[in-house]
Amino acid sequence: MSDASKPLKMVTCPGCQKRTFIPGDLPPLGTHQCSCGHALMMPMMLRQFELRSKVASGGMGIVYRGWDITLERLVAVKLMKKELIDDPQALESFYREARACARLNHTNIIHIYTFDEWEGERYLVMELADNGSLDARIEKLRLVPELDVLDVGIKIASALDMALKHDLLHRDIKPGNILFNSDHEPKLVDFGLARKAEVDSEVEDMVWGTPFYVAPEKIKREPETFLADMYSLGATLYHAVTGHVPFDAPTPEEVVMAQVNTPLTPPNLVVPEISQATSDALSRALAKNPSDRFMNYDEFIMALTAARSQLLVTQYQSPQENNEPKRITSWWRRQ
Repeated sequence: MSDASKPLKMVTCPGCQKRTFIPGDLPPLGTHQCSCGHALMMPMMLRQFELRSKVASGGMGIVYRGWDITLERLVAVKLMKKELIDDPQALESFYREARACARLNHTNIIHIYTFDEWEGERYLVMELADNGSLDARIEKLRLVPELDVLDVGIKIASALDMALKHDLLHRDIKPGNILFNSDHEPKLVDFGLARKAEVDSEVEDMVWGTPFYVAPEKIKREPETFLADMYSLGATLYHAVTGHVPFDAPTPEEVVMAQVNTPLTPPNLVVPEISQATSDALSRALAKNPSDRFMNYDEFIMALTAARSQLLVTQYQSPQENNEPKRITSWWRRQ
Protein backbone atom coordinates (compact mmCIF):
# COMPACT_ATOMS: atom_id res chain seq x y z
CA MET A 1 0.00 0.00 0.00
CA SER A 2 1.40 3.41 -0.93
CA ASP A 3 1.89 6.08 1.73
CA ALA A 4 -0.91 8.12 0.15
CA SER A 5 -3.43 5.31 0.63
CA LYS A 6 -2.48 4.37 4.21
CA PRO A 7 -5.26 4.89 6.78
CA LEU A 8 -4.87 7.96 8.99
CA LYS A 9 -6.00 8.84 12.50
CA MET A 10 -6.50 12.42 13.69
CA VAL A 11 -5.17 13.26 17.16
CA THR A 12 -4.36 16.41 19.14
CA CYS A 13 -0.69 17.13 19.81
CA PRO A 14 -0.04 17.61 23.56
CA GLY A 15 2.71 20.10 22.69
CA CYS A 16 1.34 22.52 20.07
CA GLN A 17 -2.34 21.52 20.58
CA LYS A 18 -2.86 21.21 16.82
CA ARG A 19 -5.07 18.53 15.33
CA THR A 20 -2.73 16.30 13.34
CA PHE A 21 -2.96 13.08 11.35
CA ILE A 22 -0.89 10.03 12.33
CA PRO A 23 -0.59 6.68 10.53
CA GLY A 24 -3.71 4.66 11.30
CA ASP A 25 -1.78 1.38 11.41
CA LEU A 26 0.16 2.41 14.53
CA PRO A 27 -0.46 0.01 17.45
CA PRO A 28 -2.27 1.35 20.54
CA LEU A 29 0.13 3.58 22.53
CA GLY A 30 2.45 3.66 19.51
CA THR A 31 3.93 7.08 18.75
CA HIS A 32 4.59 9.31 15.75
CA GLN A 33 6.52 12.58 15.92
CA CYS A 34 4.66 15.86 15.42
CA SER A 35 6.27 18.65 13.41
CA CYS A 36 6.71 20.54 16.72
CA GLY A 37 8.84 17.69 18.10
CA HIS A 38 6.32 16.18 20.55
CA ALA A 39 5.29 12.55 20.37
CA LEU A 40 1.78 11.88 19.02
CA MET A 41 0.26 8.71 20.48
CA MET A 42 -2.26 6.29 19.02
CA PRO A 43 -5.12 6.29 21.58
CA MET A 44 -5.96 3.12 23.50
CA MET A 45 -9.26 2.20 25.15
CA LEU A 46 -9.50 0.72 28.67
CA ARG A 47 -13.21 0.24 29.26
CA GLN A 48 -14.61 3.80 29.07
CA PHE A 49 -11.20 5.46 29.34
CA GLU A 50 -9.37 6.64 26.22
CA LEU A 51 -5.64 7.02 26.79
CA ARG A 52 -4.50 9.99 24.68
CA SER A 53 -0.95 10.97 25.60
CA LYS A 54 1.85 10.05 27.98
CA VAL A 55 2.28 12.23 31.05
CA ALA A 56 5.02 10.56 33.10
CA SER A 57 6.81 7.30 33.74
CA GLY A 58 7.89 5.75 37.04
CA GLY A 59 9.14 2.52 38.50
CA MET A 60 5.69 0.98 38.80
CA GLY A 61 3.95 2.21 35.69
CA ILE A 62 3.31 4.84 33.06
CA VAL A 63 0.78 7.65 33.55
CA TYR A 64 -1.34 8.75 30.61
CA ARG A 65 -3.67 11.68 30.08
CA GLY A 66 -7.04 10.11 29.40
CA TRP A 67 -10.64 10.93 28.63
CA ASP A 68 -13.59 9.34 30.44
CA ILE A 69 -16.10 9.02 27.60
CA THR A 70 -18.93 8.22 30.05
CA LEU A 71 -18.53 11.16 32.43
CA GLU A 72 -16.84 13.39 29.82
CA ARG A 73 -13.89 14.51 31.91
CA LEU A 74 -10.11 14.40 31.72
CA VAL A 75 -8.41 11.84 33.97
CA ALA A 76 -4.99 10.37 34.61
CA VAL A 77 -4.58 6.65 33.98
CA LYS A 78 -1.64 4.85 35.58
CA LEU A 79 -0.95 1.69 33.62
CA MET A 80 1.05 -0.92 35.49
CA LYS A 81 4.12 -2.13 33.63
CA LYS A 82 3.47 -5.54 32.08
CA GLU A 83 6.67 -7.02 33.49
CA LEU A 84 5.45 -6.29 37.02
CA ILE A 85 1.93 -7.72 36.75
CA ASP A 86 3.08 -11.13 38.05
CA ASP A 87 5.30 -9.63 40.77
CA PRO A 88 3.43 -10.01 44.11
CA GLN A 89 5.39 -7.21 45.80
CA ALA A 90 4.83 -4.77 42.94
CA LEU A 91 1.16 -5.68 42.76
CA GLU A 92 0.75 -5.12 46.50
CA SER A 93 2.36 -1.69 46.16
CA PHE A 94 -0.06 -0.84 43.35
CA TYR A 95 -3.03 -1.95 45.45
CA ARG A 96 -1.66 -0.07 48.47
CA GLU A 97 -1.51 3.19 46.53
CA ALA A 98 -5.08 2.76 45.29
CA ARG A 99 -6.51 1.88 48.69
CA ALA A 100 -4.58 4.54 50.61
CA CYS A 101 -5.61 7.41 48.33
CA ALA A 102 -9.20 6.17 48.08
CA ARG A 103 -9.55 6.47 51.87
CA LEU A 104 -8.49 10.10 51.92
CA ASN A 105 -10.63 13.06 50.90
CA HIS A 106 -8.44 16.15 50.85
CA THR A 107 -8.01 18.94 48.31
CA ASN A 108 -4.25 18.40 48.20
CA ILE A 109 -4.24 14.61 47.92
CA ILE A 110 -4.80 13.19 44.45
CA HIS A 111 -8.30 11.70 44.13
CA ILE A 112 -8.65 8.06 43.07
CA TYR A 113 -11.59 7.22 40.81
CA THR A 114 -11.16 3.50 40.20
CA PHE A 115 -8.73 0.58 40.12
CA ASP A 116 -9.43 -2.17 37.61
CA GLU A 117 -8.14 -4.78 35.20
CA TRP A 118 -9.04 -4.99 31.52
CA GLU A 119 -7.71 -7.52 29.01
CA GLY A 120 -4.61 -8.21 31.09
CA GLU A 121 -3.90 -4.54 31.88
CA ARG A 122 -4.02 -3.35 35.49
CA TYR A 123 -4.67 0.34 35.81
CA LEU A 124 -5.45 3.10 38.27
CA VAL A 125 -7.67 6.02 37.25
CA MET A 126 -7.26 9.25 39.18
CA GLU A 127 -7.59 13.00 39.13
CA LEU A 128 -5.46 14.67 36.47
CA ALA A 129 -2.63 16.88 37.72
CA ASP A 130 -0.51 17.53 34.64
CA ASN A 131 0.81 21.03 35.25
CA GLY A 132 4.25 19.85 36.28
CA SER A 133 5.82 18.81 39.57
CA LEU A 134 7.62 20.75 42.27
CA ASP A 135 10.75 18.95 41.10
CA ALA A 136 10.30 20.36 37.58
CA ARG A 137 9.79 23.87 38.97
CA ILE A 138 12.97 23.62 41.03
CA GLU A 139 14.83 22.53 37.89
CA LYS A 140 13.37 25.40 35.86
CA LEU A 141 13.65 28.21 38.42
CA ARG A 142 16.41 26.87 40.71
CA LEU A 143 14.95 29.12 43.44
CA VAL A 144 11.19 28.72 43.80
CA PRO A 145 9.71 31.95 45.26
CA GLU A 146 9.53 31.78 49.06
CA LEU A 147 5.82 32.63 49.13
CA ASP A 148 5.03 29.72 46.81
CA VAL A 149 7.17 27.34 48.86
CA LEU A 150 5.28 28.34 52.01
CA ASP A 151 1.93 27.85 50.23
CA VAL A 152 2.95 24.37 49.15
CA GLY A 153 4.28 23.55 52.61
CA ILE A 154 1.07 24.60 54.36
CA LYS A 155 -1.12 22.61 51.99
CA ILE A 156 0.97 19.44 51.88
CA ALA A 157 1.40 19.48 55.68
CA SER A 158 -2.39 19.66 55.92
CA ALA A 159 -2.67 16.70 53.53
CA LEU A 160 -0.20 14.68 55.63
CA ASP A 161 -2.15 15.57 58.77
CA MET A 162 -5.32 14.21 57.13
CA ALA A 163 -3.47 11.01 56.21
CA LEU A 164 -2.23 10.69 59.79
CA LYS A 165 -5.78 11.04 61.10
CA HIS A 166 -6.56 8.00 58.95
CA ASP A 167 -3.55 6.18 60.45
CA LEU A 168 -1.37 6.50 57.35
CA LEU A 169 2.24 7.54 56.75
CA HIS A 170 3.21 8.51 53.19
CA ARG A 171 6.90 7.60 53.55
CA ASP A 172 8.18 9.06 50.27
CA ILE A 173 7.73 12.83 50.37
CA LYS A 174 9.88 14.51 47.73
CA PRO A 175 9.51 17.24 45.07
CA GLY A 176 8.65 14.68 42.39
CA ASN A 177 5.63 13.49 44.39
CA ILE A 178 4.05 16.94 44.56
CA LEU A 179 2.20 17.68 41.32
CA PHE A 180 0.14 20.68 40.24
CA ASN A 181 -3.23 20.71 38.53
CA SER A 182 -4.52 23.24 36.00
CA ASP A 183 -5.37 25.63 38.86
CA HIS A 184 -1.78 25.36 40.19
CA GLU A 185 -3.05 23.54 43.27
CA PRO A 186 -0.42 21.15 44.74
CA LYS A 187 -1.42 17.50 44.89
CA LEU A 188 0.35 14.82 46.92
CA VAL A 189 0.74 11.61 44.90
CA ASP A 190 2.30 8.14 45.05
CA PHE A 191 1.18 6.35 48.20
CA GLY A 192 2.90 3.16 47.04
CA LEU A 193 5.07 3.03 50.19
CA ALA A 194 2.31 4.09 52.59
CA ARG A 195 1.64 2.07 55.72
CA LYS A 196 -0.19 2.36 59.00
CA ALA A 197 1.16 4.95 61.42
CA GLU A 198 1.87 2.58 64.28
CA VAL A 199 4.40 4.09 66.68
CA ASP A 200 5.48 0.72 68.05
CA SER A 201 5.71 -1.03 64.68
CA GLU A 202 8.64 -3.30 63.96
CA VAL A 203 11.67 -1.70 62.37
CA GLU A 204 12.03 -2.78 58.74
CA ASP A 205 15.21 -4.24 57.26
CA MET A 206 15.05 -1.93 54.25
CA VAL A 207 15.19 1.87 54.31
CA TRP A 208 12.41 3.15 52.05
CA GLY A 209 12.58 6.66 50.68
CA THR A 210 14.78 8.96 48.61
CA PRO A 211 18.28 9.60 50.06
CA PHE A 212 18.09 13.41 49.77
CA TYR A 213 14.87 13.56 51.80
CA VAL A 214 14.94 10.54 54.12
CA ALA A 215 14.76 11.11 57.89
CA PRO A 216 17.77 10.20 60.09
CA GLU A 217 15.74 7.84 62.31
CA LYS A 218 14.86 5.71 59.29
CA ILE A 219 18.54 5.43 58.38
CA LYS A 220 19.35 4.41 61.95
CA ARG A 221 16.57 1.77 61.84
CA GLU A 222 14.65 3.47 64.65
CA PRO A 223 10.83 3.38 64.88
CA GLU A 224 9.22 5.46 62.15
CA THR A 225 6.45 7.94 63.01
CA PHE A 226 4.77 10.87 61.26
CA LEU A 227 7.83 12.94 62.22
CA ALA A 228 9.78 11.17 59.46
CA ASP A 229 7.25 12.45 56.90
CA MET A 230 7.55 15.91 58.46
CA TYR A 231 11.33 15.77 58.03
CA SER A 232 10.97 14.74 54.36
CA LEU A 233 8.56 17.60 53.73
CA GLY A 234 10.98 20.00 55.41
CA ALA A 235 13.79 18.72 53.16
CA THR A 236 11.58 19.11 50.10
CA LEU A 237 10.72 22.72 50.97
CA TYR A 238 14.39 23.45 51.79
CA HIS A 239 15.38 22.23 48.32
CA ALA A 240 12.69 24.36 46.67
CA VAL A 241 13.51 27.62 48.48
CA THR A 242 17.33 27.35 48.42
CA GLY A 243 17.92 25.46 45.19
CA HIS A 244 19.98 22.90 47.11
CA VAL A 245 19.12 19.69 48.91
CA PRO A 246 19.85 19.90 52.67
CA PHE A 247 22.72 17.41 52.38
CA ASP A 248 24.65 16.45 49.27
CA ALA A 249 27.54 14.09 48.61
CA PRO A 250 29.08 12.11 45.73
CA THR A 251 27.28 8.84 46.59
CA PRO A 252 23.86 7.89 48.03
CA GLU A 253 25.62 6.21 50.96
CA GLU A 254 27.42 9.44 51.85
CA VAL A 255 24.19 11.41 51.50
CA VAL A 256 22.33 9.24 54.01
CA MET A 257 25.22 9.39 56.46
CA ALA A 258 25.21 13.18 56.14
CA GLN A 259 21.52 13.14 57.07
CA VAL A 260 22.55 11.51 60.35
CA ASN A 261 25.84 13.23 61.15
CA THR A 262 26.25 16.55 59.32
CA PRO A 263 24.80 19.70 60.92
CA LEU A 264 22.17 21.47 58.84
CA THR A 265 23.04 24.78 57.21
CA PRO A 266 20.02 27.03 57.88
CA PRO A 267 18.23 28.09 54.66
CA ASN A 268 18.94 31.80 55.14
CA LEU A 269 22.67 31.09 55.30
CA VAL A 270 22.39 29.45 51.87
CA VAL A 271 20.19 32.20 50.40
CA PRO A 272 20.34 35.38 52.54
CA GLU A 273 17.06 36.72 51.13
CA ILE A 274 15.06 33.94 52.81
CA SER A 275 13.20 35.31 55.83
CA GLN A 276 14.26 34.34 59.33
CA ALA A 277 10.81 32.93 60.11
CA THR A 278 10.88 30.58 57.10
CA SER A 279 14.45 29.54 57.86
CA ASP A 280 13.59 28.78 61.49
CA ALA A 281 10.49 26.75 60.58
CA LEU A 282 12.34 24.58 58.06
CA SER A 283 15.34 24.14 60.35
CA ARG A 284 13.11 22.87 63.14
CA ALA A 285 11.32 20.43 60.81
CA LEU A 286 14.79 19.16 59.81
CA ALA A 287 16.04 18.57 63.35
CA LYS A 288 18.10 15.37 63.63
CA ASN A 289 16.25 14.27 66.75
CA PRO A 290 12.52 13.69 66.05
CA SER A 291 11.61 15.06 69.49
CA ASP A 292 13.15 18.43 68.50
CA ARG A 293 10.78 18.84 65.56
CA PHE A 294 7.26 20.26 65.75
CA MET A 295 5.04 18.21 68.05
CA ASN A 296 2.33 17.89 65.39
CA TYR A 297 1.38 19.16 61.93
CA ASP A 298 -0.75 21.95 63.42
CA GLU A 299 2.39 23.49 64.94
CA PHE A 300 4.28 23.14 61.66
CA ILE A 301 1.41 24.70 59.70
CA MET A 302 1.18 27.56 62.20
CA ALA A 303 4.90 28.29 61.83
CA LEU A 304 4.70 28.25 58.02
CA THR A 305 1.57 30.41 58.07
CA ALA A 306 3.23 32.94 60.41
CA ALA A 307 6.25 33.09 58.10
CA ARG A 308 3.96 33.61 55.12
CA SER A 309 2.08 36.43 56.88
CA GLN A 310 5.33 38.20 57.80
CA LEU A 311 6.56 37.84 54.24
CA LEU A 312 3.37 39.38 52.85
CA VAL A 313 3.60 42.29 55.28
CA THR A 314 7.20 42.92 54.19
CA GLN A 315 6.21 42.70 50.53
CA TYR A 316 3.41 45.23 50.79
CA GLN A 317 5.20 47.62 53.16
CA SER A 318 8.39 47.95 51.14
CA PRO A 319 7.66 47.12 47.48
CA GLN A 320 10.33 49.52 46.23
CA GLU A 321 13.05 48.04 48.45
CA ASN A 322 12.65 44.51 47.14
CA ASN A 323 15.53 43.91 44.73
CA GLU A 324 14.32 40.42 43.76
CA PRO A 325 10.56 40.63 43.16
CA LYS A 326 10.46 37.18 41.60
CA ARG A 327 11.49 35.66 44.91
CA ILE A 328 8.50 37.20 46.67
CA THR A 329 5.77 37.40 44.04
CA SER A 330 3.98 34.12 43.42
CA TRP A 331 5.53 32.77 40.21
CA TRP A 332 2.96 30.25 39.03
CA ARG A 333 0.02 32.57 39.68
CA ARG A 334 1.50 34.83 36.98
CA GLN A 335 1.66 32.07 34.36
